[in-house]
Amino acid sequence: MTVSLTSSATSSGFAPFNAVSFQSTEQFHSAVRAQLTQDIEVLFAYAKLPSPLVDACRYVMTGQGKLVRPLMVASAFASINSGNSERTGERNDDIDMLNADLDSLLENDSDYDMSRRAALAVELLHTYSLVHDDLPCMDDDELRRGQPTAHIAFDEATALLAGDVLQTLAFEVLTAEMPTFAPFDANIASQLLAIFAPRARRMVSGQMLDLNAEASTDIVQNDLEAIHRDKTGALIEAAMLMGGVCAGATAPQRMALQECAQYIGLAFQVQDDVLDVTMTTDTLGKPAGSDEKLDKSTYVKLMGVDDATSYAQSLFDGGRAAISRELSNNQDNTVKNNDALLALIEWLWSRKK
Repeated sequence: MTVSLTSSATSSGFAPFNAVSFQSTEQFHSAVRAQLTQDIEVLFAYAKLPSPLVDACRYVMTGQGKLVRPLMVASAFASINSGNSERTGERNDDIDMLNADLDSLLENDSDYDMSRRAALAVELLHTYSLVHDDLPCMDDDELRRGQPTAHIAFDEATALLAGDVLQTLAFEVLTAEMPTFAPFDANIASQLLAIFAPRARRMVSGQMLDLNAEASTDIVQNDLEAIHRDKTGALIEAAMLMGGVCAGATAPQRMALQECAQYIGLAFQVQDDVLDVTMTTDTLGKPAGSDEKLDKSTYVKLMGVDDATSYAQSLFDGGRAAISRELSNNQDNTVKNNDALLALIEWLWSRKK
């Protein structure tokens, strides 16, 4: 099966995002999620956390999340790995991640296992941020991913500690000696840490800026984008770059991944702001209208729903263009219509939660 794009073009020259078949994309995403689920259990067995801490960690890590950031790691890994093998004239059907069984893909290969570690790391860090965001001292939310938040399901102290330990595990997992993983590659691990650590810091800084902006009446678009390039965009940058590094991305490929991630990170936040006012709580899996309740500065508040939606699409177009230039075949300037990273971007644009 392939991910088929129509030839209809937008103003930027790329196919509109609603003209995509997701059959093989969903197959790939399902395989990535299944692998991550197994790896989470391996990690918790390794970490030997006491109860109820381990119960709270398992609860928040195995909910009905979209797992966008691990999918970004896997998709970037697949795109760069496949693209580089084609450029060097190699043909290895096991590398075509959209058509292969992920369990057999590069089995015991340290590069692939480093991408598994990276996928775990970004999801651990992201989940820690959600657990802390939901606490009474922050957003005071009672629903996340369709289920009670950690401090409701357990208690505030346990939720706080769960977030703390998930953050530490996010870094430990990159070099931990865990069953089912090949020994870590020290060179790749050092590159991953250099990417991951500063973007983890930026994520926290962005959250502080977001809190500072609540109820502000003089926020302009540049201010809002500065907040979300850190709060949301930094970890998305980390995910794409980490996946690329694990696949041996060249310097131009890393630059393209970073540019793509910067567009997508901002697009993702604009889209979230739109969904918060256009979708129901049942669809979102978290309280709809929470931004308005907290008097947050949002793109919808600043631009209105229609303009914010158009802006999100232009950003998704920009992300697709940035990575397409590097993924294109140098001879005919075309891009495979089943590229994993481009398919992920299409999938993100179509999301409803």
